[in-house]
Amino acid sequence: MSLLEAGSDAHKEFFCRQFIDTHQVFDPEALPWPELTEAELERLRAVPFWQEVYHTERRAGAIVDAFTPQVTDPAVREAVRLQGYEEARHADLIRVMIERYGLDAHRQPIEAFPADLETAFIDFGFGECLDAFLGFGAFKSARQSQFLPESMFEIFDVLMFEETRHIVFFINYMAWRERQRGLGRLRREAKSLRFYGRALGRLLGMVRRGQQPNDGRDFAVTQTNLFLDGFSFRGFVEDCYRENARRMHAFDPDLMQPRLLPGIADLALRGLGVWDKGRPFLRRRTI
Repeated sequence: MSLLEAGSDAHKEFFCRQFIDTHQVFDPEALPWPELTEAELERLRAVPFWQEVYHTERRAGAIVDAFTPQVTDPAVREAVRLQGYEEARHADLIRVMIERYGLDAHRQPIEAFPADLETAFIDFGFGECLDAFLGFGAFKSARQSQFLPESMFEIFDVLMFEETRHIVFFINYMAWRERQRGLGRLRREAKSLRFYGRALGRLLGMVRRGQQPNDGRDFAVTQTNLFLDGFSFRGFVEDCYRENARRMHAFDPDLMQPRLLPGIADLALRGLGVWDKGRPFLRRRTI
């Protein structure tokens, strides 16, 4: 548990400085992109979501950039500005991959942002928290299945670390922001649930759009067996939960971390454990 009081100047200076000090310098063009075999290229090109991923990353950088001038606190503004730079670099990394491997994705116009840029930034932040938590499990499954060479996953580990930094910064920013506005715990948690619900709706929409060009048939038939061999809901939740804990362990324990999604996952796993223990008894009762 953090020894810093959320909303205090000490807390603000600490989470902003931690974020800035852990910034990594790299050029997406200069990363050690591997040569892929024809089979690996086919698998990579069959993934139906690259268009959505590329657009989402470009939009993320644009939202953060647009919001930055509205941040009145100098320390927070400097950190948010850096996040905008990193989000734009994520989009550039995806662009390099698209061009290098001939993926079916292209640059699209970014839709107009709402007038309330702070709410747009908060929407984006909660969406990033949800995407990262689920992404931790999916990334581990893809890596274990050897969907692509290990050198490719090492490149995306750089991106995953930055995404983790972003959500840690966002959680601390929100705690600081809400305490500055005098919101109590119940109101903060209710607000988080509402924004997570909105983020889930957007994620489901992205999945549906990603399947539209070929109804998901190519990917579903030729690729998902790599992920679904031995797949279980419990295993996926465990991967998300454990990978989240492992990646969060790299950060200073005085920084606040996301609690809602890991808490839900932990509750689900406990419930599944109780169900498994009670199933033999229930089976005997019905015989």
